[in-house]
Amino acid sequence: MAALVLAEAGFTLAVHHRDSKEQGEEVCFLIHRRGGKARLFQGDILQPGEPRRLIQAVADTWGRLDVLVHAVGPFVRERRRFADYREEEVEALVAGNLTSAMMTVHAALPVMRRARSGRVVLFGFGRVGEAPAWPDRAVYAAAKTGLASFTKTVAVEEAPYGITVNMVGPGDIVGENKEKRILAVKGQADGETPLGRPGSGEDVARVIRFLCEPDADFTTGNIIQVTGGLDVIHPVSKAPLFD
Repeated sequence: MAALVLAEAGFTLAVHHRDSKEQGEEVCFLIHRRGGKARLFQGDILQPGEPRRLIQAVADTWGRLDVLVHAVGPFVRERRRFADYREEEVEALVAGNLTSAMMTVHAALPVMRRARSGRVVLFGFGRVGEAPAWPDRAVYAAAKTGLASFTKTVAVEEAPYGITVNMVGPGDIVGENKEKRILAVKGQADGETPLGRPGSGEDVARVIRFLCEPDADFTTGNIIQVTGGLDVIHPVSKAPLFD
């Protein structure tokens, strides 16, 4: 949804995928059908050197990189205590949610510095800036909390180059709602969300669009919650106990 909203705002999109070519092609098709411009790029940014290769490919294609939106996971919905994760699962969650973001930003900054302008948008969760306890989400929470600190730090470091770095923290927007417009969910009731309706992909995408605007240069180092007022963090573990 963020790609479509940015395309509607006039951005030319470099749509990235690792192993979901069909979905990437569908996004590009929808953008082209609406009169926008987009091109699909493949790369596994979890692998050493791949973020730099990907960023260079985009810069070689269009000669610039104005915006980087890093929307890489994974997120495990199953509730599990930290002790019940396998080592490889811990490594994958940290690599996807923290390391891949850091290395992709590291690759993008030289291109943006040369232009003396750039926008970086990363993903967290509601209340990530508080570094709260999130039972059953220990690894994901730790990775995103680290990314929140990274967001604030790089925002300060890159401000002299005209580069902003911000984080959006979506609420519990799941399933098909991730790709829906606001109008499509406004008539639906959601008893958990204080706003009274579920969130949509467009709710998040509209915030991203603002952060990417040239005149949004005074907004940097921020964590912006898009939750409808919902606190997704439960105070105690709900995962089953194992001996």
